[in-house]
Amino acid sequence: MRNEPAASVARSLLASRSSLRPASAFTMIEIAICLAIIGFALVAIIGVLPIGMNAQRDNREETIITQDATMLINAIRTGARGMNDLTNYVSSIFNSSGSHSNFINGAQIVGLLSTPGTTNYANVRALSGLASRKPPQDNILVRDDGFSYRLVCMSTPVRVSSFSAFNKQLTNSQWELRLRFFWPLLPNGNYGSGRQTFRATIAGQLVSTNLTLPKLYFFQPQTFTNAP
Repeated sequence: MRNEPAASVARSLLASRSSLRPASAFTMIEIAICLAIIGFALVAIIGVLPIGMNAQRDNREETIITQDATMLINAIRTGARGMNDLTNYVSSIFNSSGSHSNFINGAQIVGLLSTPGTTNYANVRALSGLASRKPPQDNILVRDDGFSYRLVCMSTPVRVSSFSAFNKQLTNSQWELRLRFFWPLLPNGNYGSGRQTFRATIAGQLVSTNLTLPKLYFFQPQTFTNAP
């Protein structure tokens, strides 16, 4: 009976010693390997991040170009004369009649871009995009910091055979409109690597006005010449 207390004391000592043993954990080598793996992953992510941001920027710019092309094609195709908001976005137009700027109304812009037989160049601030950079924004630095592009506009008649009366009816009544976009427009007048071309066919006559100089041209859709 005297040995039982001694045995219980020994068991309690062994239990206390086992409870004081250190718990298992990562060694310094294992931690170093983990940090190396994490660092390698971060380097890969940082390397791919600029590519993703550039792709997002390119997609945004292409979307703006597509939206602006739709608006400009519709304005030229219908001979629009009331889109006066274009004066806030088109800064200058250059063609065979010279260089033009400080536009009074949208009819001047549409009339110059519709000039046939010549290449019409225009510097345009994006019609679409962030609303904070659009009028009535009165900070010219904010507006000029927006996305801009160079527009090249050409309208040429579609040549058809004049042997039949129907083809004679179409003479000078069918036009091909081509809009080429170059972006982004840089402060020095050059432009970046973005390029896109849009084509449209216009059915109707092209009339000119002598009310102002230079001469302005407007398409009249669904108005055709009479065959002789």
